[in-house]
Amino acid sequence: MPYFDHAATTPIRPEVISEMTTILEQVYGNPSSIHRNGRTAHETLEKSRQTIARQLQVKANEIVFTSGGTEGDNMAIIGTAFARQHEGKHLITTDVEHPAVLNTMNYLESQGFEVTYLPVNKVGQITPQQLKKALRADTILVSVMYANNETGVIFPIEEIGEILADHPATFHTDAVQVYGKIPLNPKAANIDLLSISAHKINGPKGVGFLYQKEGVKLAKILHGGSQEEKRRAGTENLVGIVGMASAIDFLTEEQQQINWEVYQQFHTYVLERLNQEGIQFEVNGDMEHHLPHILNLRFFGVPSNLLLMHLDLQGIAISTGSACSAGDVEPSHVLEAMYGKDHQSLKESIRISFGYRNTQDEVVMLTDTLIATVKRLKKDSSE
Repeated sequence: MPYFDHAATTPIRPEVISEMTTILEQVYGNPSSIHRNGRTAHETLEKSRQTIARQLQVKANEIVFTSGGTEGDNMAIIGTAFARQHEGKHLITTDVEHPAVLNTMNYLESQGFEVTYLPVNKVGQITPQQLKKALRADTILVSVMYANNETGVIFPIEEIGEILADHPATFHTDAVQVYGKIPLNPKAANIDLLSISAHKINGPKGVGFLYQKEGVKLAKILHGGSQEEKRRAGTENLVGIVGMASAIDFLTEEQQQINWEVYQQFHTYVLERLNQEGIQFEVNGDMEHHLPHILNLRFFGVPSNLLLMHLDLQGIAISTGSACSAGDVEPSHVLEAMYGKDHQSLKESIRISFGYRNTQDEVVMLTDTLIATVKRLKKDSSE
């Protein structure tokens, strides 16, 4: 079944499964135990930490293992808010963040914090000037995603980092969607906290990490043991962490560049074919600053739920938005922020996201099926 929902989750590479199986069979000790089995587990854990740190060009002790992007976002946002609330209670984010950020911000508002939500323009983009204007003396945290999970829009993270270099606010970015797509260097971008999830990079679900710059203070949100240098209580998910590090091993700068070029070719092919066939559509998002593996399209007059259902029946998996909104009857908050609450785009948009194992033949099949289905649904609606 051709799978085009990689922005939601990705298939695990066979090599990663093999590595995890070895750990399950041979390294079963608790990394906190001091006997030989525990020491072996601890060495394995730290080897994975070093693998991740090298790729990000940071120190190994700046990597904190988590259960995924949601926990990483919560650790960063709640941890900063409570650790720095004596300095101020003003936080800044955007209207189009992942629910792991937006719902956490909503929670903090109930705890007496004030949140400024930066609006996006019609292509889902913000400007550094918006951030600069929103900053106050009592701003203690800025949390802006690196790239949007529904539209693929890349935000001006480096420019925001430059602005915050002269401000004491902590800078967090949810980099779940962009990690492995472009080389990241949090120190060069003046990022203090950066959250990642393994299942977006052909690793296992239920594991991720938070980059926590040395010296950045976070209040604990989990209470228990002294794991992760007393920053995150709970026995580490060793097999998941090894799987994540194994997946990261495949994401060299060269491979990331190859992937970018391949996904851009897929992206361009779909758009060119739709234009050639005279399909009435538009791209949701900033075409100049976007991740090529995500393509969010509106098909005029074609309900997105019907289009998804028809493609699914023909063996093709796409999405109507964020996987974290699956089963939710609410429209996309991202498209709503871009176009307005009652805009027709909210009911006529789908997301295609490319990834590992997708081939040109599959993209041709997807495009052929998409064109035929859109034409059929348009014809049915006019009869």
